[in-house]
Amino acid sequence: MASDRSFTDSFIDADPARALEELNEALGETADNAEWLCQRAYAHILLKDFTSAVDDAKKAQQLQPGMALAFLRTGIAEYHLNNIRAAHQAFTAGKGLEVSSLFFTGATEAFQTWIQKCEEKMATQDRNETSDLQRTATPHVKHDWYQTESQVTVTLMVKNVKKEDVRIMFQENELKAMVKLPSGEVCSLNIHLLHPVVPEQSTYKILSTKVEIKMKKTEAIRWEKLEGEGILPDLKHFSPSQNQYPSSSHYTRNWDKLVGDIKEEEKNEKLEGDAALNKLFQQIYSDGSDEVKKAMNKSFMESGGTVLSTNWMDVSKRKVDVNPPDDMEFKQY
Repeated sequence: MASDRSFTDSFIDADPARALEELNEALGETADNAEWLCQRAYAHILLKDFTSAVDDAKKAQQLQPGMALAFLRTGIAEYHLNNIRAAHQAFTAGKGLEVSSLFFTGATEAFQTWIQKCEEKMATQDRNETSDLQRTATPHVKHDWYQTESQVTVTLMVKNVKKEDVRIMFQENELKAMVKLPSGEVCSLNIHLLHPVVPEQSTYKILSTKVEIKMKKTEAIRWEKLEGEGILPDLKHFSPSQNQYPSSSHYTRNWDKLVGDIKEEEKNEKLEGDAALNKLFQQIYSDGSDEVKKAMNKSFMESGGTVLSTNWMDVSKRKVDVNPPDDMEFKQY
């Protein structure tokens, strides 16, 4: 194989079929020259063999990862195969390499033009998919959600659905889901998220009792709710020590704070008579050791509610007899 042969773009433009023949001969069976593979991909593109173009361009990337031109060829071929997201990914990666490689004048503009074309086409596809969902879908999927420091998890309450009947689409600020139930009914979910997520690091899993969706947070902040309404609230950094149990409703409760507020109200509440006495017993039981609690339970049950002892050493050795107040008579029912 003559290593000094040159296959320029102008040579390939003049006669792509002839250029392809000579490139095949030059590359031979080993096909380990990244530059020639990249140029053969260009010949395939001109001859509209886009699948072969992707194969050659990706192999060139593997042989020479810093070759921005290989990413450009990959992106163009993927675009013509209507693999728009794959094309966008290739163009974006190549643009990052282009600054250091400077493989031709106007490379930055070429990458940017293709990236813009991909984004416009992706936006059109997303609109069409949304319209399709709206036309075919009936009720919304019942769902719940919770969060950790790094993820938001949405659970779709559907059972025994097949993998091919579940369609999940992640966007930075939106979650879309369409599920075909075993009954044949099609349900949908479309949520505008309160905060952005990372679509590339978001996944879903289909289980027998549910579909579990995990979305990667862009920031470790605590979400006040799942859905956004256009105006974002003040951001609060996520604290793992705070127990948040969100649901599909438009608000969440801080249960630790709620319990604390109730306890504070109970402490400040002024009770009288039996209510005050019951509260005292409840407080003794709550604050007591295991032995105190066992003593109170045993004495209360065995005495028919007429004795309440905290002395386990005493009540553990005997059966506690019924002992009603002097002015009352105990009756067995």
